[in-house]
Amino acid sequence: MAAAERNTGLARIKTAMIEKKMTQAELADAADCHEKTIQNLLHGRAVRDQTLFDVCMVLGLDFEEIKAVWSGQSAGRDEPGKPSVTKDIAPVYMGAYSRAAVDHYFGSYLTVRPSFSLPDSLVAYRTDITWDPDWPSLLFEEGERPDATYAHRGRLYIPASSMFIHLVSLTKGSMRMVIVSQIDRAGVMRGLITTLNKQKAVLVPVSAPIIYVRREAFTPEAFGEIGTGHPHYGEYAELIAETSGQGYARLVG
Repeated sequence: MAAAERNTGLARIKTAMIEKKMTQAELADAADCHEKTIQNLLHGRAVRDQTLFDVCMVLGLDFEEIKAVWSGQSAGRDEPGKPSVTKDIAPVYMGAYSRAAVDHYFGSYLTVRPSFSLPDSLVAYRTDITWDPDWPSLLFEEGERPDATYAHRGRLYIPASSMFIHLVSLTKGSMRMVIVSQIDRAGVMRGLITTLNKQKAVLVPVSAPIIYVRREAFTPEAFGEIGTGHPHYGEYAELIAETSGQGYARLVG
């Protein structure tokens, strides 16, 4: 059995423990086994099927799927560039997050960043985040962009031990990366976007602050090129200023 396969199962178990806020001792108690057994399990050592079953029952995981991963029967199905083994858990290379653990990200977001080409201007558009059942993971899609040709569609990568997440779009080797803080209680994510911007005849790498604000409804004037005379300019500019002012991102140089 490839070590990567067992690591996939371990990632799901550890993610479930984090979601349920369970320590090794608490899991051992709930699964009616010794804490040393749980330590062995979390270090990738072989354990009895009954132990694995009990742990899965406590953590709400599908025993047959975890056992298949643990035994290497699902080899090749949870590797970079391939969908996850299970329908409600993202691949381990994306963070092995479950649908239930990230459903608070679902929704539509006002997305604001500085304009790359117009000084003292901002760009505002809409980003929708949903769950993709065919390739288990959070999916984002941009709309209402003034430059609709460059709208992106991609996936969310959520590390279990980080306060930041990644919105990544990848098309034929071309990648765009957005790194923002995990969503807060107000439905806001703040960070940086790194992409390419067309300047005259060439494409130039650029990076700028970006903010996502979840909203239930939008007015038509909420989107587009937002100049200093726009009624939303002051509100949007303050949102951008908070990104660096509150320490969510730092532009060097």
